[in-house]
Amino acid sequence: MSERRTLYPPIEPYDTGMLDVGDGHQIYWERVGTPGAKPAVMLHGGPGAGCNEKHRRQWDPARYDVLLFDQRGCGRSTPFASLEHNTTWDLVADIERLREMCGHEKWQVFGGSWGSTLSLAYSETHPERVTEIIMRGIFLCEQSELDWLYKYGASELYPEEWERFVAHAAAHGDDLLQTYIRLLDDPDSAVRKAAASAWNRWEGVTVTLLPEEDTIDHMADGDNAVATARIETHYFQHKCWLESGQLLKGAEKLRGIPGVIVQGRHDCCTPPAAAWALKKAWPEVDLQIVPDASHLFTEPGITDGLVRATDRFADAPPR
Repeated sequence: MSERRTLYPPIEPYDTGMLDVGDGHQIYWERVGTPGAKPAVMLHGGPGAGCNEKHRRQWDPARYDVLLFDQRGCGRSTPFASLEHNTTWDLVADIERLREMCGHEKWQVFGGSWGSTLSLAYSETHPERVTEIIMRGIFLCEQSELDWLYKYGASELYPEEWERFVAHAAAHGDDLLQTYIRLLDDPDSAVRKAAASAWNRWEGVTVTLLPEEDTIDHMADGDNAVATARIETHYFQHKCWLESGQLLKGAEKLRGIPGVIVQGRHDCCTPPAAAWALKKAWPEVDLQIVPDASHLFTEPGITDGLVRATDRFADAPPR
């Protein structure tokens, strides 16, 4: 068995900026790699998590020109944690604005977790603008997936953490999602921060194969914690503005587009069933199930699959 690939060395952007996308929103963007090389766009997770420096390192900088950006309301985009004019379809429109800003005719679309949802929504809306799609941790925003995380499923694997998560909201109502939405909108900043910490800690537990307290603590109490929790609950309340089965039905528009899915076998956040359903709807995609991995792109098996995928397409001619 060949040695697993790792992330490329740390790299700084060669250009950064803010793009006015209307509705009062300014989107932070950055470009890394080689100007004029193969174009790609990275769609981060959450929704609301933002980009970080490790995200830049999943492509060969000599062969790619990669655009990364913080989606509406998160990271360095403004206004921070805003829910106004913040929907899946606003983000799809933003991606097109960014493509036009870069002057690319087409580009590679790359996303994980919520970023896979957005990758599919964008690619099914603008298939003529996509050269390849690389995804991990498939999330289709179906009710069954939300129920797995917030009603019954993951709760059976992490019962002690589930009790902790539920206990934070128990005194405020029976509907967990609606309760957290109310807490995250409380006028008391201490209440908002405590709710965001509890919400994000639960997610942090489900995305790690082995206990990673540093990762969980960062997700629960990092600078972006309130934005992530507010934006996630906002999107999930509205089912991400997607009809049931919409992304699977739309997969017929991806026929002819090369694709790779890197899916952790033990992904408790976005279980492999969604990736398998997408594979059946889009037979051409290369589904790689990593036997010793969960959800995060930094896990060795997931990193290996993603870096091999970007290398595989680095010299591919445009369709």
